Amino acid sequence: MAVSGAGNRNQMALRSLVAVVAATVPFERAAAVGPNWPNKVTAIYKLSFAGIGVGKYRFNAQFDKNGYVANGHTKVSALFGTFKWVGDFSGNGALDPSGIRPSAFQMNYKTQKKVSSVKIGFTGLGVTSVAVLPEKPPSPEIIKLKPENLQNVFDPMAAMIAVSDANPSDACNRTLPVFDGKVRYDLRLSFKGREPVKDRNPSRQPKELVVCRVKYVPIAGHKPKDFERPWIDYNNIEIALRAVPKAGIYVPYRVTIPSPLGNAVMTADTINITAANNQQIALTH
Repeated sequence: MAVSGAGNRNQMALRSLVAVVAATVPFERAAAVGPNWPNKVTAIYKLSFAGIGVGKYRFNAQFDKNGYVANGHTKVSALFGTFKWVGDFSGNGALDPSGIRPSAFQMNYKTQKKVSSVKIGFTGLGVTSVAVLPEKPPSPEIIKLKPENLQNVFDPMAAMIAVSDANPSDACNRTLPVFDGKVRYDLRLSFKGREPVKDRNPSRQPKELVVCRVKYVPIAGHKPKDFERPWIDYNNIEIALRAVPKAGIYVPYRVTIPSPLGNAVMTADTINITAANNQQIALTH
């Protein structure tokens, strides 16, 4: 099938949007790590672009006194099948009262044209190893990574379970430093507002979302020209979080990434939580 100029623009936008969706899904702790950390969280999210369903994202995380193990799977198909993207993510690390300490992260993804992978190793909160396949020489246009850029950072999966002393009044007051194996960036959250939310089935959890504005700030590993006339409004990404007091966490309900061609939206379909006391909590939207 021939792809028109508009189709090419849509594909470029979708590639950018998929990358940002994968990078901007924080899973927030409602308080410092303690006995109320849930045993397990599983979630299914629906993905749409310009109001049209394009795929799903599945997330699973397990926690115990030793740390966390998490994985995710994304499948996107759009533009009558001319754009396809499949990605698998996994990560593990330790939890302590001071926060999360990632140990390893891996991402494998494929499109119609290529298969790629990224592996990151950590000691404490510092990056110790990076392997990206296929290997290729870095572009001279890229802002070079410095050693200090790789200290005290999260990988994308660790950012999804980022630990912080959050509560409903300041859940959005934070900055997440992230390194995805290629690019180092900050996700700067600020409070935007609140809105009601409805459940398909009663969950006995607060029916309110805390809405955060997210600014994606590139630090290194990127090409400056990519941010001169970007396909995405990097200053006005939005994440809506839902508090689940019985599990002591916030869960992402919706992520909205604006672009001139339409918004990319990730919306929670089902979230199932096994609390520390083994209580089952089901959120259906």
